Amino acid sequence: MSIHPLPIFERDGDPSFRDALTDEERYARLAPPTSLVVRGGRMKWVAEYPYDGKAKPGCGTKLVAKTHRGTELVEMLTTACSNSGCSKSVSRHEMLDYIEHSGGKQFPFHTDGRIIRVATADDLAQWSRVQAEATAQSPSVESILQSSGLPMKFVAMEPIFGGELITIYYASEERVDFRALLTTLAAALHARIELRQIGARDEARLTADYEKCGQHCCCKNFLKVLKPVSMKAAKVQKATLDPMKISGRCGRLMCCLRYEEETYESLVAKLPKVKSRVMTPEGAATVIETKTLVQLALVKLDATGREAAFAIEDISAL
Repeated sequence: MSIHPLPIFERDGDPSFRDALTDEERYARLAPPTSLVVRGGRMKWVAEYPYDGKAKPGCGTKLVAKTHRGTELVEMLTTACSNSGCSKSVSRHEMLDYIEHSGGKQFPFHTDGRIIRVATADDLAQWSRVQAEATAQSPSVESILQSSGLPMKFVAMEPIFGGELITIYYASEERVDFRALLTTLAAALHARIELRQIGARDEARLTADYEKCGQHCCCKNFLKVLKPVSMKAAKVQKATLDPMKISGRCGRLMCCLRYEEETYESLVAKLPKVKSRVMTPEGAATVIETKTLVQLALVKLDATGREAAFAIEDISAL
């Protein structure tokens, strides 16, 4: 039985008879982006590089780029070009404003590089081989560090896609003169070696996975600048100062205490003081306890001696 196309469907397929273009047609009309924002390395640094390819990569696309360290495989985050093929572009002003509010000059942001191409299947296969070789070499590298007699703890080893550089992260409580060690490592690995000393928070960023909240560790997931956290922040937010409950995988105070501190301070400022006198819908009372997040005050009523909880907007100071 032959199939005869209906005229109405043929007409709908013609853009000249429609009010709007399909997603496929809109995408075809877009020009390739000229500037891509990418993420790379185990430390998840961010960069903006020029792009002159004909493909229209989308968020998450793997790309081969010439970076400040060499030839690397990076991941596309978005574009800084209004011609973004996936419509996920941000303006350069928005990007720089985000960086300024996320650490400013300390934010690991780079512009000295360029996008070479969208990664091919061969590129991804080569990157898997490079990573497998690094995993196999890690025990011998750790052994070399231990036999050197230097106060260095091996943390992680990071090669780059081109193989011209291997970064070895180590932890130490003091400064280390590792010039002789560099020669030994370069001879063993046949590459340029960079030894980088890191602290406990960066060590967690490289080796940790999930935090007690059930989410990925903030340092591994999105935080780029790991600043110290004060005990004041813990006192404002937590009912207990038990180190087991307020410390992260790194053994330091949890990073989330720092970026939630401002919210807690604003909420605490709205609460009445414990033992202060207030007026409630049921009469005068004395504050016994307050709850920060739910903005409630537990009071003891003067008239009846009964304890009751009221929202802070329903009470006023006497």
